[in-house]
Amino acid sequence: MTKIYDFKNNIDSSAIKELSEALKNGKLVVFPTETVYGIGANALDYDAVNKIFKAKGRPTDNPLIVHVSNKEMINNIAKDISNIEQKLIDNFMPGPITIILNKKNNIPSNVTCNLDTVGIRMPENIIARKIIESSGVPIAAPSANISGKPSGTNIQDIKKELDNKVDYIVDGGECEIGLESTVVKVENGIVNILRPGKISPEDIQNLGLSVKLDSHIFNEVKNEEKVQSPGMKHKHYAPNAKAVLVCSDNEERKIEQIKELIKENKDNYKNIFVLGFEEHSKYFNDVNFLSFGTNNDLNLVSKNIFSSLRKLDKQKCDFCIVEGVKKQGIGIAILNRLIRACGYNKIEV
Repeated sequence: MTKIYDFKNNIDSSAIKELSEALKNGKLVVFPTETVYGIGANALDYDAVNKIFKAKGRPTDNPLIVHVSNKEMINNIAKDISNIEQKLIDNFMPGPITIILNKKNNIPSNVTCNLDTVGIRMPENIIARKIIESSGVPIAAPSANISGKPSGTNIQDIKKELDNKVDYIVDGGECEIGLESTVVKVENGIVNILRPGKISPEDIQNLGLSVKLDSHIFNEVKNEEKVQSPGMKHKHYAPNAKAVLVCSDNEERKIEQIKELIKENKDNYKNIFVLGFEEHSKYFNDVNFLSFGTNNDLNLVSKNIFSSLRKLDKQKCDFCIVEGVKKQGIGIAILNRLIRACGYNKIEV
């Protein structure tokens, strides 16, 4: 049976010790980070890592991110760190970034899906850091959800999916950011963003570094292709309903296209939803409307996006039209998740 600890108001030091011992002994622990909740296992324990894949139903060609509590721990599992990689570490860790580095041999093959590299992250969340630090081992941890479903950002959704599949769940409250970390890999002196997140291309450029967005951020990865980061290949974040994403730089055209889709599909579906900006709810009185935030605060949208997608399932939505956001800053990350949630079913007007 899964044991649950509530750390929302107080971090219990004796519980931290129990959790760290559990991790060292091959157990699974769900813990909060500033991005999303993770399912953690000792990253140096092959059998413990296998339990993560089983608990999530995760494809075994989807690599895991390894979480550390300090820079010394990075050097214990990664090698040949370049000046650019070190600059990223020094400026963004701890924080919502994962850096793909050359791995040392102590990282098991199932963590990296047989790659020579490993994604390393140092979370800013104090609960995560204390658990990792106390355990003394790096923690492999993908998002806390059944594979393919929206990532877990609050305990209510996580408990429903993972109760009795993990040994411990730590409740640290709602995640601050709500989207997984930015994943980067330095190639030929350029920082390649494999998965967008809170740390934007502009943030990296401000360090005087060259940046590019990987071609797969907005395009589907073929099954035969190997990926270096989670969140690139397999179906992710998807609600049960059929969903379509509508994007446009012109708000009026976007709203008109959504109205047209409602008209075209109202006879085919019983429970149509529009998922979009609160200020646009007034345009869609003839269907259900679910707000993911306001057009003026994309950080709030990022925090709400996964919980909003889960609400569609709870309300038995069978067809959803999702409003796109501006492709800048954290909007790049939001669009990446929405495109994948809609199965790449996107209309640009």
